[in-house]
Amino acid sequence: MSEQRFGEFVLVRRHGKVAEFVLDRPQAMNAVSAEMARSIVAACAALGADPDARVVVLTSSHERAFCVGADLKERNAMSDAELLRSRPLSRGAYTGVLELPMPTIAAVHGYALGGGFELALSCDVIVADGTAVVGLPEVSVGVIPGGGGTQLLPRRVGAARAAELVFSARRVEAAEARALGLVDELVEAGRDREAALELAARMAANSPVGLRAAKRALRLGHGLDLRTGLEVEDAAWRTVAFSGDRAEGVAAFNEKRRPEWPGE
Repeated sequence: MSEQRFGEFVLVRRHGKVAEFVLDRPQAMNAVSAEMARSIVAACAALGADPDARVVVLTSSHERAFCVGADLKERNAMSDAELLRSRPLSRGAYTGVLELPMPTIAAVHGYALGGGFELALSCDVIVADGTAVVGLPEVSVGVIPGGGGTQLLPRRVGAARAAELVFSARRVEAAEARALGLVDELVEAGRDREAALELAARMAANSPVGLRAAKRALRLGHGLDLRTGLEVEDAAWRTVAFSGDRAEGVAAFNEKRRPEWPGE
């Protein structure tokens, strides 16, 4: 297993074709400072350009938190001008995760609040353990979810439920979060990382070309009318139909063997 550090606060571990993206600022419960945002942006840029990374799992090095959101101590010391200048960087951290081209899984335990929950929402699948507490409490400190929360949450749970959660700023514990669809899989306490890595390994056994094309179709087609969505799907199908992965997958099926994906 190899490791690579991006700045001070992000570590990427390789588990074969799975990349584990570790939020690693435990002294601040992974609060997203400007420096941590830079680390996230850099790690996303590297992973997005890496054809060997088939699936990414977003985890935390802190025992009691996934991520508690923006670093409000740092924000409190900023002038209005500094806050405005910092916005593209902070926004880039969240869109960096959101726009990763391969499937992404968040492994959540403990607190995933504000920007921390938005990082999880930016992933395709959220696996949480029984200690998870999620929410978007930004209006309680005079702001709004600014890392994609107002757009990603209603896509998961519908407009009215998202409005209730955002406007009330309430925290939601694991069982209710699973019932509401705020997380996708609920596992025993302490098993979120293990379960997410197991799921990622199952995904990573499939065609990397197929995985990325399927993600494009799912993401770009969401919210479109059916006819337009089917055109998006057809465009994605055309990118895989004549690929080496498609040829290898069909050959392996007929020869009753495991495919050896060329990834092109």
